[in-house]
Amino acid sequence: MSTSADTPDSEDTTADVAGQTIPAPRSAADVNRDLATQLRRARRDNRELATRNTKLVELLTASRRKLATLNEQLEQLAAPPSTYGTYLEATPGMEETCAEVFTSNRRMRLAVSPLIDRSELVPGVRVRLGEGAQVVEVCGFDDSGEMAGVTEVLDDNRALVVDTTGEERLMRLAGPLLTGEKPPRPGDTLLIDPRAGYAFEVIPKTEVAKLALEEVPDVTWSDIGGLDDQITRIRDAVELPFTHPELYRAYSLRAPKGVLLYGPPGCGKTLIAKAVANSLSERIGDGSRSYFINVKGPELLNKYVGESERQIRLIFERARELAGEGRPVIVFFDEMESIFRTRGTGVSSDMETTVVPQLLAELDGVESLSNVIVIGATNREELIDPAILRPGRLDVKIRVRRPDRAGAREIFHRLLHENVPVAGDPEELIDNAAEYLFRPRPFVELTYLDGGTQVLHYHDFISGAMIANIVDRAKKEAIKDHLAGRTNGITDEHLARAIDAENMENEDLPNTSNPDAWSRITGRPGARVTGVRVLETNA
Repeated sequence: MSTSADTPDSEDTTADVAGQTIPAPRSAADVNRDLATQLRRARRDNRELATRNTKLVELLTASRRKLATLNEQLEQLAAPPSTYGTYLEATPGMEETCAEVFTSNRRMRLAVSPLIDRSELVPGVRVRLGEGAQVVEVCGFDDSGEMAGVTEVLDDNRALVVDTTGEERLMRLAGPLLTGEKPPRPGDTLLIDPRAGYAFEVIPKTEVAKLALEEVPDVTWSDIGGLDDQITRIRDAVELPFTHPELYRAYSLRAPKGVLLYGPPGCGKTLIAKAVANSLSERIGDGSRSYFINVKGPELLNKYVGESERQIRLIFERARELAGEGRPVIVFFDEMESIFRTRGTGVSSDMETTVVPQLLAELDGVESLSNVIVIGATNREELIDPAILRPGRLDVKIRVRRPDRAGAREIFHRLLHENVPVAGDPEELIDNAAEYLFRPRPFVELTYLDGGTQVLHYHDFISGAMIANIVDRAKKEAIKDHLAGRTNGITDEHLARAIDAENMENEDLPNTSNPDAWSRITGRPGARVTGVRVLETNA
């Protein structure tokens, strides 16, 4: 009978054979579990290795690109510099392969790369040249350089220009000037390359635009007071030929070519010229507008010989161009005596000896154009050359006088309209202001060569501009009193104080040290004034 010590334990997995421990055989389930664990571990390791491999590939790719970029930059640094030129035209007979290019101050015949689109090669375009002096790239047009003014545009895509030194050049028009909506015209400023002989662009700054303003003023006849006689005369001279041309043709009567408005400063000469342009726009009736070219006379003066004459010619060329559209054109010369003085009176350059003949030639040239009228305004009509004032040039001469008492009341009515706050009856306010303005107030006593004397009062120097300034002063005083709570509107006291302040300043009076200037104010320009004595120095 065996004991418990001799009986092997069922849980024991080892056996002692010859003194060695031998593992007991494992079950299939245990083996499968171990294999599954090893498989999961292998898959995890595989995924980690794949991720590392992907990152390594990306790093290598980026390094390869960077290395290629560095090599390309290194090659560019080692490459020779590029040369630029101006494309002129395709080589006759070799249009597909060669081109005429201006580069390095010379004209060259160069090969054109087959990779270039031939439609981009237009005259005047900038091109880049390769190492072998072949055209490899089209780079657009120049946007900086020298400027010149156009004097004449020719039919074969060329233009006659004058640079800043007065030198004339014949330039070809480049692509943008040929395909643009508005081709260049006389008076425009062009961007040019004088060496290549091409003009590229119209710079939006023309000489005519600097000297003249093409617009329809908003001034109407109702805005002008105290000049009824002058308005009637100028409307008869200017408006009738445009509104009733058939009657002028029936009577074989030509329209006047020019009108001269002369008289003291500030009396409405410029307002009349603006109202003419506005009135013509309204009375034509076909929906078109007139043009008002306001020439700034002193800006015509130029230190270079021939420049003033050229600019006068450009202004009249522009007027003829606008008149060709069938619209009235008013060319207004303000301060006409500043540039068209009597010839032979110059002190240094005597420039009027050439400027005046240029204007005379233009006035005679306007004769064939029925839509152009020249209006001149001046305070010193005696200084203008007589050849300009003769009939056939400035046919109508209208003196714009200082307003009288009735004219002053009319100007006050225009300025103190119903929209301006006034205290009391407006009519009574205006009557009182006119009476106060024209009350006798001696200012100076003139002594003539023949021994006679004449006393001038403050109201002898009244002008429309002076009355407008008086009303502005009164409005400022009324505003200050309104803010202080004293009055509401313009009163007689405001206007009286404004008149006194205006008289004290006497801004438009001639210097008392020049007696000859007073004779023009008295209406006796031929009388010699030998002495001037101020009678009252304050208002």
